[in-house]
Amino acid sequence: MKSKGSLSVSDESIARLLCDDNHVEEAIRLIMKKYGERLYWHIRRMVVVHDDAEDALQETMINVFKYRNTYSNEFPLSSWLYKIATNEGLKLLKNRAGYNLSIDDLGDSLKNSVRAEAGPDADEILILLQEAIALLPTKQKMVFNLRYYDDKSYEEIHRIVGDSINTLKTNYHYAVQKIKKYIEEHQL
Repeated sequence: MKSKGSLSVSDESIARLLCDDNHVEEAIRLIMKKYGERLYWHIRRMVVVHDDAEDALQETMINVFKYRNTYSNEFPLSSWLYKIATNEGLKLLKNRAGYNLSIDDLGDSLKNSVRAEAGPDADEILILLQEAIALLPTKQKMVFNLRYYDDKSYEEIHRIVGDSINTLKTNYHYAVQKIKKYIEEHQL
């Protein structure tokens, strides 16, 4: 899925600007223009709630600024950005889990959030898909979202998440099976 704000500026050019203290603001602006929407949706699919996704995206950009000198052009800029965004989404989920909700309460909370965020005109099958994804274990949810929505290769997901490619394939397979089962069980 291409972002509306997709730019022709290369990632290499953005990375050079990012590492140059005189051009950091321009680099951050270009990153937001080129990747902001994609990173937002990546985070949103993890945390479900719009305000949480906005907060995590803001923290992502702060960390891009703060850790800009750790970027290595050995890997694509997008992988580095997604890794930071993923970590922020996970941090938010971990903090949210600190509220000690039971698994049933958490499941109900996630389903209610999905339905509330979807709005009254949403297609029922899409709501079921989002509910099923929201109920996946965190790792399976991340791998599924990166592969299905962000169209990332297993190699790139490996660079973002850090697990072996075989583990990622297994997580994706289990996620797909759980999603199918959930939709079959909950379709009207």
